[in-house]
Amino acid sequence: MASLVNRVDETEKLGPIPANDGDGGYRPSASEPFMNPRQLEYFRGKLLQWKDAILLEAQGTLSQLQTESLREADLTDRASSETDWSIELRTRDRQRKLISKIDAALRRIEDGEYGYCEVTGEPISLARLEARPIATMTVEAQERHERHEKVSRED
Repeated sequence: MASLVNRVDETEKLGPIPANDGDGGYRPSASEPFMNPRQLEYFRGKLLQWKDAILLEAQGTLSQLQTESLREADLTDRASSETDWSIELRTRDRQRKLISKIDAALRRIEDGEYGYCEVTGEPISLARLEARPIATMTVEAQERHERHEKVSRED
């Protein structure tokens, strides 16, 4: 079961899949028109690769759940295994939610809304989209949103 814990730790570190280098190492640049067809294709590829990696990981977890059972005779070992599986399943649940955000970003690409803040309508920086391709707000709008949420929670 230690391998499961290591896989969970690796998954936590994954974050967005590295750049989509299928286009000769292309990276979007501020010197070109914002969200031109090449940039859109770059981000579409990046999102699809990320989604495929998540689905592949989820399939591995499902296969492991079906083939392995909790056979530990020792109660402590069994509790440890159950905790490991709980962490793994919680990770999969977060990734399930992430897939819906990836799908929403892909829809925004199709609708021509990708890369623009849903609050202000301003372009989201390429650096932010590179780091978080599912971003829907500029850094400033996100910070305002989070401050507002924090104030709302404290009330």
